[in-house]
Amino acid sequence: MEETIGVTSGTALPANGGRHDGNLLDHAVHYVKDRNWEVLPGTWIEGTGQAFWCSCGVLECDAPGAHPVRRDWTAHTTGSATVARRAWSQEPRAAILLPTGRTFDVIDVPETAGCLALARMERLGTVLGPVSGSPYGRMQFYVLPGGAVKMPGLVRRLGWAPGGLDLTVRGEGDYVAAPPTVTGTRGRVLWVRGPSARNRWLPDVEELVGPLAYACAQDA
Repeated sequence: MEETIGVTSGTALPANGGRHDGNLLDHAVHYVKDRNWEVLPGTWIEGTGQAFWCSCGVLECDAPGAHPVRRDWTAHTTGSATVARRAWSQEPRAAILLPTGRTFDVIDVPETAGCLALARMERLGTVLGPVSGSPYGRMQFYVLPGGAVKMPGLVRRLGWAPGGLDLTVRGEGDYVAAPPTVTGTRGRVLWVRGPSARNRWLPDVEELVGPLAYACAQDA
């Protein structure tokens, strides 16, 4: 039976992959070497006791501890394990950010809808890629790049308006925070289904959009 980890209050998610320790350097190098994913060191959480803030210094930061340091961040991603090791050696607390639209896109949905869709897809034997969960009540399904372009048309064909569902796809020019990045004061991003040899080949967005769109409509 799989271990479960509560990503947000009231919901338990399966913890596949087994890589939930807090050593960000090891995880960043793992993503580069084992998955051939590019990585980018981001901001981090500062503070002690009950006082916490994003390293960017903005008091009302929209993504504390989980956004790029530079505006021109797309020029500073790396696929080199040596460069990644050097970057996180210099700042071990830096968020691990993964640029989307290159080796994968990411479908982002509410956690409740994501759990519902995930359970259905697992019962049906749907081929799934990695799936992550954030402490802010969201789940991210990794799919082949190009999903962001296809999604609006796919949702229309299913009978919904693209803007009518809480379902977005992060593609070219965007990024996601990867486990075990700490976001705000709520905890870490965790793997629901961690990267493994079994999910090295990612599904196309068409294979997941139906269950995810339906679950989002039910959750609305």
